[in-house]
Amino acid sequence: MSKPDALDSDKIKINLKTKFIGKEIIVYDSTSSTNDIAAEYAKNKKNNGLAIFAEQQTFGRGRAANKWLTGRADSILCSILLTESKLNGELLSLACAVATAEAIGKIGPSHTKIKWPNDIILNGKKLAGILLESKVDKGCKSYIIGIGINCHQTKEFFPDQLQQTATSIDIESGSFTDRISLAKRLLTSIDHWFEAAEKSSTKVINRWRKLSIQLGHRVTLVFNDKKFTGNCIGIDPEKGLIIQLDTGGTRFFDAAHTTIGR
Repeated sequence: MSKPDALDSDKIKINLKTKFIGKEIIVYDSTSSTNDIAAEYAKNKKNNGLAIFAEQQTFGRGRAANKWLTGRADSILCSILLTESKLNGELLSLACAVATAEAIGKIGPSHTKIKWPNDIILNGKKLAGILLESKVDKGCKSYIIGIGINCHQTKEFFPDQLQQTATSIDIESGSFTDRISLAKRLLTSIDHWFEAAEKSSTKVINRWRKLSIQLGHRVTLVFNDKKFTGNCIGIDPEKGLIIQLDTGGTRFFDAAHTTIGR
């Protein structure tokens, strides 16, 4: 029996006022990974802005080869294909994090926050994740942005080791999330923030700073298998997170080669 918010491309397109994100939408009942599907469509530059959704992924993945845990029809699982982006990977990552956090918005008294480089956090728990991948075909570079948002999961869905660190919109709101509406807000928000980033990175950075849970706090990072600890003092749209190191000096850490340490 399908859920009342079963994803449907025609329903998502209704009154979707985006300039290019989601002009074409494909919904799969099940696939290995929406990012893998998007990689196939990347061979044609005309697929710029294509949005691919799935009700289930059999081999969903996060950063560093981590598996993305989900059930059927309980999440937003999507990939956005960019074949003609003017933005670099770092700024794309920032803009997408801001867009996703804004699309989910405020749940109860709390607004969703960003944990660099790819997590969306609510009340200290992970609610969504972003995976940015690039693909080069015949000298042309495309970006594929995978987004997973937990919607209908119950606390019992998560393994014991994740119940204190992961959550869903239904858990936090105490109500049933309409995924059709959320999908529309997500595409609209991504379209808006990508356009803003192309005009100027300043607006994106300022919003990221307000939503960041790390800015002004101590963080430990792993870069090329080495740990670095210091205070997060900012973000650069080309070079990544800016850290004032405990050992002295300031260093930039790009999202592609850095993970958050414990």
